[in-house]
Amino acid sequence: MTNVPPPPSDVPPPSGDVPPPGSVPPPGSVPPAGSVPPGGGVPPGGGVPPYAPPPAAPYGAPAPATRKQALSLTSFILGLASVVFSWLAILGFLAGVAAIILSLMGRARESSAPKWMWIVGLIAGIIGTVIGLFVLIGWIVLIATAASYSND
Repeated sequence: MTNVPPPPSDVPPPSGDVPPPGSVPPPGSVPPAGSVPPGGGVPPGGGVPPYAPPPAAPYGAPAPATRKQALSLTSFILGLASVVFSWLAILGFLAGVAAIILSLMGRARESSAPKWMWIVGLIAGIIGTVIGLFVLIGWIVLIATAASYSND
């Protein structure tokens, strides 16, 4: 190993050279031109000043188009929920009816929404409503049968 002394820290680099990253200028020295952040001084933490945000859209530029699909999306979600909760009779039936109504409204009002959303909402809503009705009828028959046996 060779014993090389470290360079003195109080000597500024020659003009045109950039100091190594992480080096701290000696107190009282003047930073090179162009190294002062726009607000003046050193940013908090002594790091690199943050970059400016990207420029805004030019004046008069159209806003990005958004697709209106609230009814179709809601009917899709309620249709799937009606199938999942159809074993709870009333909940599956009500969610299915709401899905059917919203999918028909979405079909008429939301031409930019994906077509599959309201179709799946409609089909799942019908399936959930039918299963919910069968479960509801089954519960009514079960309760009526149990009541007739308890009276004997």
